[in-house]
Amino acid sequence: MKQQIVHFAPYLEKARQLPEVKIAVAAAEDAEVLEGVRLAAEEGVATPILVGAVEKIKQLADQVGLSLDGVELVDQPNPKEAAREATRLVREGKADVLMKGMLQTADLMRAVLDEKIGLRTGRLLTHVGIFDVPTFDRLVMVSDGGIAIAPTLEQKATVVQNAIELAHGLGIVEPKVALLAAVELVNPAMPATLDAASLTKMADRGQIKGGLVDGPLALDNAVNMEAAKHKKISSPVAGQADILIVPDIEAGNILSKSLVYFANSTLAGVVMGAAKPIVLTSRADTPLSKMLSIAAAALVSRA
Repeated sequence: MKQQIVHFAPYLEKARQLPEVKIAVAAAEDAEVLEGVRLAAEEGVATPILVGAVEKIKQLADQVGLSLDGVELVDQPNPKEAAREATRLVREGKADVLMKGMLQTADLMRAVLDEKIGLRTGRLLTHVGIFDVPTFDRLVMVSDGGIAIAPTLEQKATVVQNAIELAHGLGIVEPKVALLAAVELVNPAMPATLDAASLTKMADRGQIKGGLVDGPLALDNAVNMEAAKHKKISSPVAGQADILIVPDIEAGNILSKSLVYFANSTLAGVVMGAAKPIVLTSRADTPLSKMLSIAAAALVSRA
């Protein structure tokens, strides 16, 4: 599957212009993670601290062409302990970004949420996917398709706020946020439309800040101006959304994977809501996607 960085390019260039971030990689003994780290280092975006089974890391780094000259290596072969050590490095300010390597997501999140060594802020952690869709004229963000399973109205407000803050980190001053549902009209039989209407009003009253928020909107009239005009929808968001907020994790997961596998989109992703951004990539994500995720997290950490 061919990937592109057309709409990521200005953000990658912006990341290059900033001081390099330090990224602590938990359980770094993974070839594709190390290749993503290599790409980020070559772009001048990040320098790694690699935590994990050092001998395996050295072997894989050699395979992917990652120079370990000057790279800090922390030998911790136990993945759960590697997660704790990498998280501690970020908490103590020795690294700016945390990244998942060869370990279970639950083990990394357990370390992140630990009261003593973690990165808790009291805010819900959410995943924001960033997609470069070949047929689009801009990046599109989707949240939350990775962490919040069935968010309440209050949690959805945090999902929206976290996504807006990521957009700000990328340099989008006033992102347009579409609250997705199956239809664009409020229907009491469809809870997603009720939540969308409530979130829109919350944004109107300053409970969600920094973006233009509107919903409910169906996917077509959220991203396509002709569809919005056909439905006679008058909205500052309709047809031009930067951020798509899904009603639950199933919708987010399906939409995100559809963009990748049907539309050949390039994906980056960042977990927001912790004290520092977290790069939480899938094993199926390419090294390019991992590098772009690092660049996005770097921008957020420097914002």
